[in-house]
Amino acid sequence: GAITDFFDGYLARKFDALSDFGRMFDPIADKLMVLICLVMLISADIITLAHLPAVLIIIAREILVSGLREFLNGRDITLPVSTLAKYKTSLQMIALGCLLAGPTGDALLPGVLTLGFVMLWLSALLTVMTGYDYLRASLRHLRSQN
Repeated sequence: GAITDFFDGYLARKFDALSDFGRMFDPIADKLMVLICLVMLISADIITLAHLPAVLIIIAREILVSGLREFLNGRDITLPVSTLAKYKTSLQMIALGCLLAGPTGDALLPGVLTLGFVMLWLSALLTVMTGYDYLRASLRHLRSQN
């Protein structure tokens, strides 16, 4: 999913085929893919209680930022996706790929699960940072409207 998402965006930009639909639904599709993968990894006992805080941080931020975007959209305010948020999404996708490889992947490529967990926590850190950035930018836009 992440690889096709990358090429989809790349080709849309290269051939100037960007659309409002793509701008709106691509981030939603990314969030759904991350959420579904996280739930699957928890149900498969790959993500355990020790890593649950990272998952909760990621899910909470996605819900809050999505709600914030909807609220702002109702006031004709749009927040562009930041470069840091794009890095966060990329890091999440790589982490999920490593974690989805599971114990079998770790047996074939020792350390892949550890790498996945490190990247999961790093993406949780970027999640907090980008969530704060979006909140701060939103407040700035709202103050300028008043």
